[in-house]
Amino acid sequence: MISNEKAPVGWAMLMYELEDAQEHLTSLISKMSSEPDYDEVNFRIDLAHVFSHLNRAWHRRDVVDDLDDDGWQRASQFPTDLDPL
Repeated sequence: MISNEKAPVGWAMLMYELEDAQEHLTSLISKMSSEPDYDEVNFRIDLAHVFSHLNRAWHRRDVVDDLDDDGWQRASQFPTDLDPL
């Protein structure tokens, strides 16, 4: 796995994905708690957004540089090498 010392650019990108996932998850929780008309369609969209950031974080764990467009699309998909606990 990359580290800030060995791959500062990759580390910054990894941290961006995790921080953005956290921000959007916090927003999702807030909306679900405060909007009575929050429905499954909104939940699917908001949760998919969070998952995209988490998926890219997982795929970026060893990437030292930025991703190209194809890499971005692949990294946004659910991991095939991560088993649920």
